[in-house]
Amino acid sequence: MNPLNQTLQQRFGRHAALLPGIAAPVLVIAVLAMMVLPLPPWLLDILFTFNIAIALMVMMVAAHMLKPLDFAAFPAVLLLTTLLRLSLNVASTRVVLLEGHTGPGAAGAVIEAFGHFLIGGNFAVGLIVFAILVVINFVVVTKGAERIAEVSARFALDAMPGKQMAVDADLSAGIIDEKEAKRRRLEVSEEADFFGSMDGASKFVRGDAIAGILILFINIIGGFAVGMAQHGLSAGQAANSYILLAVGDALVAQIPGLLISVAAAMVVSRVGKEQDLGKQIATQMFTSPRALAITAGVLAILGLIPGMPNLVFLSIAGLIGYTAWVLAHQPEPSEEAAAAPAVPAGDGEASWDDLQPVDQLGLELGYRLISLVDKNRSGDLLTRIKGVRRKFAQEVGFLPPPVHVRDNLELKPSGYRISLRGVVVGEGEAFPGMYLAINPGGITTPLIGTATTDPAFGLPAHWIEERQKEAAQMAGFTVVDSETVMATHLSHLMQVHAAKLLSRTETQQLVEHVAKQAPKLIEEVVPKMVPIAVFQKVLQLLLEESVHIRDIRTIIETLAEHAPTITDPVELAKRVRVSLSPAIVQQIYGPSKELNVIAIDPPLERLLVQALGNASGPALDPGVADMLTRSAADVAMKQEETGVPPCLLVPDTIRNSVARLVRRAAPRLQVLAHSEIPETHSIRIGPILRGAAS
Repeated sequence: MNPLNQTLQQRFGRHAALLPGIAAPVLVIAVLAMMVLPLPPWLLDILFTFNIAIALMVMMVAAHMLKPLDFAAFPAVLLLTTLLRLSLNVASTRVVLLEGHTGPGAAGAVIEAFGHFLIGGNFAVGLIVFAILVVINFVVVTKGAERIAEVSARFALDAMPGKQMAVDADLSAGIIDEKEAKRRRLEVSEEADFFGSMDGASKFVRGDAIAGILILFINIIGGFAVGMAQHGLSAGQAANSYILLAVGDALVAQIPGLLISVAAAMVVSRVGKEQDLGKQIATQMFTSPRALAITAGVLAILGLIPGMPNLVFLSIAGLIGYTAWVLAHQPEPSEEAAAAPAVPAGDGEASWDDLQPVDQLGLELGYRLISLVDKNRSGDLLTRIKGVRRKFAQEVGFLPPPVHVRDNLELKPSGYRISLRGVVVGEGEAFPGMYLAINPGGITTPLIGTATTDPAFGLPAHWIEERQKEAAQMAGFTVVDSETVMATHLSHLMQVHAAKLLSRTETQQLVEHVAKQAPKLIEEVVPKMVPIAVFQKVLQLLLEESVHIRDIRTIIETLAEHAPTITDPVELAKRVRVSLSPAIVQQIYGPSKELNVIAIDPPLERLLVQALGNASGPALDPGVADMLTRSAADVAMKQEETGVPPCLLVPDTIRNSVARLVRRAAPRLQVLAHSEIPETHSIRIGPILRGAAS
């Protein structure tokens, strides 16, 4: 709570909260009342003094703020102060025209002081001074502030997408939390709104200067007419009375207007957020002894020229020269003091702070794809990524690490790259505003567009324009937008590399999550019976073969059953697969109870059992291994083309070895052991892998 609110709370108790809220409406009503109601001279003095005080206060606040949003209310303050000055002009004009014939004090002591003290009672001098003030305000200060506000508003709006993307990237990387991200997004939005408002509010100052000129001439013409026609004054008397009061009135309004204009210029011209304006000027202008010494030398030379005001020049030259000498002979900071602040990057020794952690999961974008993460341009890629992570967690069974999204100018303008622990695992191109028409197979309808392949599954595709979208869908193509292409690619790679995404951190988080639902189960098994490292390895072995770990309770219960006698993670994973066999089979075949499987020719199967099933047996011939992998890849492709999930059935002893052998050539081929077929399902032998002799 700021000091003003504290004071109000002490004075007015529970009604204190109402006072700041009614201040602005009361001020607006008072401003309107001043325009229509006659005001006595003493009240005009108070209001003119208050107007000058407000202008000084606004300029001081503008000088001491650190960033523009520290004075976010400035556009509204600018409007209210402008209305206040104009209403005072109207009120003083009424008094000047009604009572001006009575003397210079008719409109109050403030106007009289400005008319006599500042311009010596000479209205011609007053007109010239007023004209100069108007030129300074209108041509110099207001014009410059208006241009800066316009450019700042444009730059702030153009920079919004990049700033918001940076916030979302930090959030995805876990650098900041959701609360801080909301604050930063709000700050970016408010900054753009502020500069946009300042661009419009600068017109108030411009209009105020024009209104001051018009009001002065109206007062002069009206004063002559009223003084000479109604009160019978001569032209000289009317000039001394009315014109002097009109000029004093104009100066009383113009000086606060100039202060407000300077404050507006200071607000929009702020650069940096670490120091206020005074400290910036002091630290940046008086840090170079050389610049000060040269300035002092030039002034000293001018002071030695005959006819020049030698004393003034030499005195100022001496003062600046002494300042330069003091700055040049300041003691160097000690080593201890120099070691206290952080050493800027590149200026000192390397430190551990220079070591940036590698992103677990990263997405780099070319500059044309930045619009896809900008919500103001209807970009919803970040929302899609959040959906991908949510779907992954629901299907696979653990929460993957956040996706760190950032731009990369080294990529193609429409290119993107997906990395896992700093290693590129996928890349492609996407074109905002266009659609990818994917041929699922068997469609011969030609399309006008750029031929390519689907980055996720390698299917033939074309990039087409929006007007072709409906025709492509009717022809049977799968049509998706660029955000969906990237999100699908990311989802596919996350599924493929699920085992690598399960780091120790994610494993620990999974254990903590299960502990909330089944605390006794976790307490008894992990890490008492099964160390966290073994538990992680078992889960990774399952994920490497696309086995989901959603049924984490069954996994832990199986580990608890076999952990007393088995410590090898590979053997434990075997036992877990048998326990999860209904889920594994359902994941491959769906609800079907008849399993169409690929079998191995018996002679080849016996050979594989002899070579792979016994560690002391003969090694598998490389030719046989090559033949097996190629045959498995061909059969798996044919199964997929017919719409049947490719699944190879092998004996239990060789399942792990065969799975590793065929994984590279046929990544989508599932390998099941005989013990992994549930009793509720039947088997139908389909294609058979035969040996070379068969």
